[in-house]
Amino acid sequence: MNLQGRTLFITGASRGIGLAIAKRAAADGANIVVAAKTAEPNPKLPGTIYSAAEEIRAAGGQALPLQVDIREEEGVLAAVQQAVLTFGGIDILVNNASAISLTDTEHTPVKRFDLMHSINARGTWLCTQACLPELKKSALAGRNPHVLNMSPPLSMREHWFAPHTAYSMAK
Repeated sequence: MNLQGRTLFITGASRGIGLAIAKRAAADGANIVVAAKTAEPNPKLPGTIYSAAEEIRAAGGQALPLQVDIREEEGVLAAVQQAVLTFGGIDILVNNASAISLTDTEHTPVKRFDLMHSINARGTWLCTQACLPELKKSALAGRNPHVLNMSPPLSMREHWFAPHTAYSMAK
């Protein structure tokens, strides 16, 4: 499948897997919405929405950098609206943003548990709900829309689940 002219709304696209997906889609000539929180450089974490947009454009795509915290409904709705105004719709949603803590139950603070669930579960749901009307329009136009949720192996086997129960539950 060629992504030429398709619009991808990618959460957490300022670095890592999200940026890699964005750059690959950009090589086909896709439009990429870089929906992530990082707008200012951080010495501990490389990449911002702006540096990602530059890399996406260099790879051959169009980019719309939007500072979005997927825990905040108004911000997600505004980002979807801006994506539609800029690119005319959304064809693919990549739910990539995530919070991680590979700690066991005893050593997972409630604050970290809440963060993982608000981003990994609720944020993914919120972005999907917000993009759904545009994805339905994409389907009606015969553009084969998709929602891709990034996740580690979803396995209840003890060696996956037990060492980091809160994270596994959130994903």
